[in-house]
Amino acid sequence: MSGYGQFCSVARAHEAIGGRWTLLVVRELLCGSRRFNDIRRGIPRISRTMLSERLQELVHVGAVTRIEGEHGSEYKLTEAGRDLAELVSALGRWGQRWLPRHAQDEDLDAEPVLVDMQRRVRSDALPKDPMIVRFQIDEEQKPRFMLLKAGEVSLCTHNPGFPELLRVRARLHALAAWWRGDVDFAEAKRMGLTVEGPKELARAFPHWFDRYLFARIGPASPHAER
Repeated sequence: MSGYGQFCSVARAHEAIGGRWTLLVVRELLCGSRRFNDIRRGIPRISRTMLSERLQELVHVGAVTRIEGEHGSEYKLTEAGRDLAELVSALGRWGQRWLPRHAQDEDLDAEPVLVDMQRRVRSDALPKDPMIVRFQIDEEQKPRFMLLKAGEVSLCTHNPGFPELLRVRARLHALAAWWRGDVDFAEAKRMGLTVEGPKELARAFPHWFDRYLFARIGPASPHAER
């Protein structure tokens, strides 16, 4: 495939990192993922082959380094890769402000929402005793389990043996809309999100998380010039 044939640094940078999925891989690395499967959890629709190719390309341009960790290969952003944080952040702010946000009409996956929730748990706000929150997202999907305890937050496919005190039942669009900041928790409940369990814990549940990084950015005014 031929390049853009331009001297411009915008064009040259886009040739290097503008491929499909590439900046989402960078996003996952910026969020702390280092192993192949952890990166893929945040981007479930990327194939293993494509993820391998994108990581190799990022290594080739010097944005990522591959190291052999205790449990196998790990990927780490270099200084050049970390410098992409401003670009990723700018894209996030722009998308949050200017793109339509109608979760019920979007083709969404549950895993990226739950992975982001896991990352943004407020450990200081959790109950002192370990517990499991069971997520039943849309009835046809298998449940997921979030372990919440001091020093560890894990997203699991089965209950690892702790008390299952809360059960979150939700239509995916309702959970995503609340997490993204489109609606408040009360509106999400009207859209189909429920938290079952002891009342005190159920009321506290939304306060255990720092919502999505860009949740506080509202949509552009309908009167803004486009």
